[in-house]
Amino acid sequence: MSRARRSAAVRQPGPASPGALPRTRREARIRARSRHRRRAWTKAGIVGALVLVVGGGSLAYAFYDKLDGNITTADVTSSLGDDRPADSPAGALNIALIGSDSRDGTNGRYGKGLTTHNSDTLMVLHLSADRQWATVVSLPRDSWVDIPGCDLGGGKTSKPTRGKINSAFAVGSSGGGGVTSGAACSIKTVESNTGLRIDHFMEIDFSGFKEVVNALGGVEMCLPKAVKDTKASLDLPAGCQKLNGEQALGYARARYSLGDGSDIQRIGRQQQLLTAIFATVQKKKLDAPAMYRLADAATKSLTVDTKLGGLSALLGLAQDFQSMPKDNLTFLTVPNYPRSLDVPSDKANVVWKSSAKELFAALRADKPVDKEGRPLVTPGTSRSPDGSAAPQRDSITVTVLNASGTTGKAAETAGKLAGAGFRTAPSGNTAGQRQTVVRYGPGGEPAALAVATALGLDADVVREQSTGAASAVTVVLGTDHSSLGL
Repeated sequence: MSRARRSAAVRQPGPASPGALPRTRREARIRARSRHRRRAWTKAGIVGALVLVVGGGSLAYAFYDKLDGNITTADVTSSLGDDRPADSPAGALNIALIGSDSRDGTNGRYGKGLTTHNSDTLMVLHLSADRQWATVVSLPRDSWVDIPGCDLGGGKTSKPTRGKINSAFAVGSSGGGGVTSGAACSIKTVESNTGLRIDHFMEIDFSGFKEVVNALGGVEMCLPKAVKDTKASLDLPAGCQKLNGEQALGYARARYSLGDGSDIQRIGRQQQLLTAIFATVQKKKLDAPAMYRLADAATKSLTVDTKLGGLSALLGLAQDFQSMPKDNLTFLTVPNYPRSLDVPSDKANVVWKSSAKELFAALRADKPVDKEGRPLVTPGTSRSPDGSAAPQRDSITVTVLNASGTTGKAAETAGKLAGAGFRTAPSGNTAGQRQTVVRYGPGGEPAALAVATALGLDADVVREQSTGAASAVTVVLGTDHSSLGL
């Protein structure tokens, strides 16, 4: 059956959810026998395996139609509207990697009470125009962001709100549009908060993840300490070892038994696992049957946009990855800090640091970044969020206010800034506060970042205020000044 005919034949609306995108027969079969394996946290691993595997020279093209038929497509274009970021530089691509955390069926063993479908994992893969480097940015599911109004179908649009980024998928799919509407709302949310134009998306069911790892013969991981997590069905000794599919799955899921139990640290472990999978595929000399098993497992797990849809486009991605210089794939997490620093009662969520603007500005301009998300620049030069040179220090006027309660700290800091080439206004005292911040007026972020850098402060302390000149910056010293090197 041709691809067009398959879509027409099996994607008919079901009576239970008018307007929803119906399942393909493949989806129904997979979900019926393996719902318990549908978690999103390691979905990018299947993308990695796919793009590296299906491009292998030993892949028999007799299997092309079979693999092509595995892939499900969804059209999100009409739901994104016209108010979108500018196109990526010619040749560069931004691909959203999205997965939901449904607890349907036996998925309930991973947690009860969840009735919505959120994006448990959300990443942006940026491929450079020259295909010499790529960056994968993880967006924590607890990121507190603006969620725009989304198309719910039937002429209805959701109201703009502010909340966790993973709830955007639930908002979009609440009108019955399933993966298509959920993905569209997630994409709109990513675009509005990053300024990146999302060119394609992949929603990846991990039903084939264990098969991918097992077909590779496992993946090597080195664990600093033993891991035992009953929720993830994981019991591993300390040391370097080879994880099979079930163990790799558990390691990607594990959260509360490792580190501080946060999703941020779990993202780091997932990225380590994905790196190991990429490295394993690149190093192994796989025979044709093994290549096919990997590609078959990966393609069965994919839903992609119609523009990317089909094995030929994915083969193109595979070739791009294969031609990329070794070690030029970077994984990172968007710079963030606990929202409790702004809202003490919120202990669960995170806010993106102001340095995230610098990260996304670089990717919008198709410029590489380091593992901290900072644009790679010529040594000795300064950066501003739009990639241009930072303002000269002698053009920036800094006022230092002492909120630390320690006598003389404002004058001492102002003296350091003057010695570093900044202009300084009279210093003084202000109401006490814990955190040191650097404030700036409209258009003044480059100047504020220059001041923060000179003082050895993280970019997350830089905050915008509604008034003031772009060249005027205020440093408010909190009681944490001693720990920040002031």
